[in-house]
Amino acid sequence: MALLGGVGTAAQQPVASSQTVCCGTLESYPSFPSRYITPRDVTVWLPDGYEKGDPCDVLYMHDGQMLFDAAATWNHQEWQVDEVMCRLQGERGLRPCIVVGIDNTQARIFEYFPKKMLDYLTAEQRGAIGEYEAMLTADNYLRFLVEELKPFIDSEYQPLTGPRHTLLMGSSMGGLISLYAMCEYPEVFGGAACLSTHLSMKMTDDFDNEPWAEAFRKYVKEHNPSPRNHRLYMDRGTVELDGSYAPYQDAMDELLRSMGWEAPHFVSRVFDGHQHNEQCWASRLDVPLRFLLSIIQ
Repeated sequence: MALLGGVGTAAQQPVASSQTVCCGTLESYPSFPSRYITPRDVTVWLPDGYEKGDPCDVLYMHDGQMLFDAAATWNHQEWQVDEVMCRLQGERGLRPCIVVGIDNTQARIFEYFPKKMLDYLTAEQRGAIGEYEAMLTADNYLRFLVEELKPFIDSEYQPLTGPRHTLLMGSSMGGLISLYAMCEYPEVFGGAACLSTHLSMKMTDDFDNEPWAEAFRKYVKEHNPSPRNHRLYMDRGTVELDGSYAPYQDAMDELLRSMGWEAPHFVSRVFDGHQHNEQCWASRLDVPLRFLLSIIQ
């Protein structure tokens, strides 16, 4: 597959990131081109001592501008990906990993909304979304990941490329698109971590979200990958928005376990007192990272 723009074009040459990290190196690709979605910045975190071609996993993370440097984020919070990865680096039983952060855009909710779940709604329920249906571009976002970004990362950094070594992580709507991606492309993505996943599908106070949450579960039931050779991590907090996720996460857990998802390939955690923000996700980031990167096969 030819890379968009060709290897070595100016658009694909990394530049030094303006963000600050405590260890490792950030390489930035501003306005990474795409035939499918609006160009956006892509940032790659490389551990200290990394050399091109080192055997390592690749973790693709959504909401990329929120990952590394609180001084550069809208709410002055960050996932602390570099800090946590540095603490875990070299830990026995964990595979080495590079992180690819993919920035979101103003179309975030449309790019992260699993469009094919609409097939499990009645015509009346589907009609409730109206003109917004044409704006749902999650399938194009996934084509960008699979057909454009991953081939570029594989060529530029030469990591391990099989599904076991190609992982996803996101929170809230980013959790939805991570699960959706593994369901749509199980041959590409072998593991996903979905934190504080917006399984309620609630968009506004007057929106009847129950049919939509049920529709997504029906989609997952028919499209989930094999629990024998994939990994899925899910969690939620208990405060504010995260607290409202309890019945939806419980229903998803029950569905997944009925289809054979169990430890060590599946885990669902509850973190008491955790809210829906980057500070809370950072405080427990080591848990999903250990889950995804542990050597269990």
